[in-house]
Amino acid sequence: MQLELQSGQCLALDEQGYLEDWTTWSEEVADAFARRDGIELGDDHRVVIDLLREFYRDYEISPPMRGLLKMLRQRLNDDAMDSRRLYRLFPEGPAKQACRYAGLPRPVSCI
Repeated sequence: MQLELQSGQCLALDEQGYLEDWTTWSEEVADAFARRDGIELGDDHRVVIDLLREFYRDYEISPPMRGLLKMLRQRLNDDAMDSRRLYRLFPEGPAKQACRYAGLPRPVSCI
């Protein structure tokens, strides 16, 4: 399976549709995944994606939902950030969909 970018570049995907190599990610990758899902990425989407990538770079694992929410509240200086808001941003599930957009492997805790 492959993801074709508007630039013409093709990136390998695993059998679940995630990038095989997270280091090949670019914002164009996030946009391509979002387009496939009919989503237009906004600033809040990008903050989530950036946080996931930073956490993964440091710990080689995706953060648990509670940890992600805590980091988002701090980063956005917004105590109103909650799981419902994350699900509005990533309706297929914040962990699975946001990690895919961030070019990261499927989270271990995902069913």
